[in-house]
Amino acid sequence: MAIEWRGISTLIPYARNARTHSDAQIAEIAGSIREFGFTNPVLIDPEGGIIAGHGRVLAARQLGMEQIPTICLSEEPSLHMTRWWRKPDSNPRSRLRYSPSRDRIRSYP
Repeated sequence: MAIEWRGISTLIPYARNARTHSDAQIAEIAGSIREFGFTNPVLIDPEGGIIAGHGRVLAARQLGMEQIPTICLSEEPSLHMTRWWRKPDSNPRSRLRYSPSRDRIRSYP
């Protein structure tokens, strides 16, 4: 598994993505990318479909980035479970609604 920089225009948002992001959340993500860099690659399938990282992609677009780091997850079950991960009831990230404030993140030891 390797990080690959891909053109943001080649990535395909998942139409049934269970998570949504407000404009304020996108602005906060963009601020984090601006301040700390792109520290968490977007997970994609072999066709460029976004599995995890829709908010990061929107923030990168807002910042005018042309390429972002990605990790491609294989459809082969022994490697990764991308179909399972996309099911809203199976993906634990779909149930997360907690978004820590920047102050909490900065105060972490």
